[in-house]
Amino acid sequence: MSSTGSSSTLLLGTRKGLLTFRARGSGGSDRWELDTVAFSGQPVSFAFRDARTGATWAAIDHGHWGQKLHRSTDGVTWDAIPVPAYPEGAEAKPGVPAKLEYIWCLAAGSARSPGRIYAGTNPGGLFVTDDPSGGFTLVESLWNHPSRPDNWFGGGRDTPGIHSIWEDPRDPKRVLVAVSCAGIFETLDGGATWAPRNKGLRATFLPDPNVEVGHDPHLLAVCAGSPDVMWQQNHCGIWRSTDGAASWTEVGQKGGPAHFGFPIVAHDTDPEVAWVVPAESDERRIAVGGALLVCRTTDGGKSWEPLRRGLPQTAAFDVVYRHAFDRSGATLAFGSTTGNVYLSEDDGEAWTPLGHHLPPVYSARFA
Repeated sequence: MSSTGSSSTLLLGTRKGLLTFRARGSGGSDRWELDTVAFSGQPVSFAFRDARTGATWAAIDHGHWGQKLHRSTDGVTWDAIPVPAYPEGAEAKPGVPAKLEYIWCLAAGSARSPGRIYAGTNPGGLFVTDDPSGGFTLVESLWNHPSRPDNWFGGGRDTPGIHSIWEDPRDPKRVLVAVSCAGIFETLDGGATWAPRNKGLRATFLPDPNVEVGHDPHLLAVCAGSPDVMWQQNHCGIWRSTDGAASWTEVGQKGGPAHFGFPIVAHDTDPEVAWVVPAESDERRIAVGGALLVCRTTDGGKSWEPLRRGLPQTAAFDVVYRHAFDRSGATLAFGSTTGNVYLSEDDGEAWTPLGHHLPPVYSARFA
């Protein structure tokens, strides 16, 4: 199950800056150390490195100046990039002008669309650029989808937000996004049209749990080696698709810890393997039973095994946000809302802390 070629750099977007950890030498997770801090004291909502260009991107949720976006080609100096802007006349809801509230995620296009960067925002905007220095453009076909005015709504925030974006490496005209709350949407024609892809999901918080639109996906994860296999951890459980999101099957653990949570990580080559960091429930968003654990499936969700070695098993209140868990090769890392960061170099069998007094972690991405 293990993979080789793990990254030696981990980017943490936190409440107090962008923290970069690097691995020195070889062997043993204790070789990881904090290397640099960028945007010290500022909330970094999301950060990632574009593998195509080597550029690092950081979205800043500045309390006074609003949303900011920066890009670095050397990890030291940063250039300001024009933030996504809604066009004049766009309305978040009737009579309420749309304005950028939050940059929730950034995603690189596939190798077949070099230079393309996507941004997912609140209130529910998908933006795209092929020339970042020239700014981002709203994908108006999704913004104007007939389901948005009445069936898109806020989950943890007052407005709907796009937090997962995936461009199919086999066909750059095919893009999937996850909207909280609305569900999964797909375009097959480069964004000219969009269709919901939520068949089989249940939204138990709605009067009709089988609605076409109105679901609350927490994250969409795709197996890179088998991209028709997709996973999502959502408000009502864990779900898996083997037909490219055309339909979904519930694969959560009935009566067990692998049920509610936010992040999910898919294995890059094995479509049967995925990891989650569960929370107790949607009403009690704390570590399950006061014990921090990771759950892994190796059989497509038929069963889940708890991975606890090295994680605190008493008095733990950690919750892991949707973007704060990542994998590179056999190395996994996650950061919590209580500033604890853990790393495993054996697919989750054992965990070592990278820090216990860090700021709340919003995103964790290997570079």
